[in-house]
Amino acid sequence: MIIGNVIKYGDNVDTDVIIPARYLTRSDPEHLARHCMEDLDPDFLKKRKPGDMIVAGNNFGCGSSREDAPLAIKSAEILCVIAASFARIFYRNAINIGLTILESPEASNRLREGDRIEVDPAAGLIKNLSRPETYKAASFPPVILQIIREGGLVEFVKRRLSEKEQEIQSSKQAPTKPLK
Repeated sequence: MIIGNVIKYGDNVDTDVIIPARYLTRSDPEHLARHCMEDLDPDFLKKRKPGDMIVAGNNFGCGSSREDAPLAIKSAEILCVIAASFARIFYRNAINIGLTILESPEASNRLREGDRIEVDPAAGLIKNLSRPETYKAASFPPVILQIIREGGLVEFVKRRLSEKEQEIQSSKQAPTKPLK
């Protein structure tokens, strides 16, 4: 479960306002976080608290294919982005870096700035704690949830490779039965 407050935006929030290109001279997460959303919402860093969630309209993350955009959001300690729809490349980049995202047109329309919400990504449920409402979101297959839980695709693959290496080592050390 993820619990946080809503920071609300509209439709077509593009990657250039999520992290302006002028800040892409460095790729360290702290640098990206310091400039997250500043062209769209200069007060974003002042009003957001670690654990808050962004809720937006249609086509969130449109524009360029830069993976710095979801990384900036995640580095700003936003735990989840809920939108009516996502630009496909942003959607995939968010999963690849381990940012929880949910598509829910209903939640996008009903949630308001400052609402406190509880999100269950595995069930695809968004519960409004400020008003007695619950919204359904598109859910992910278990493997995608695991990628997000493990912090992204790179960490997911590292873990799988490590597990395979351990299996290989264990099988080499296991005693073999003599042939008859």
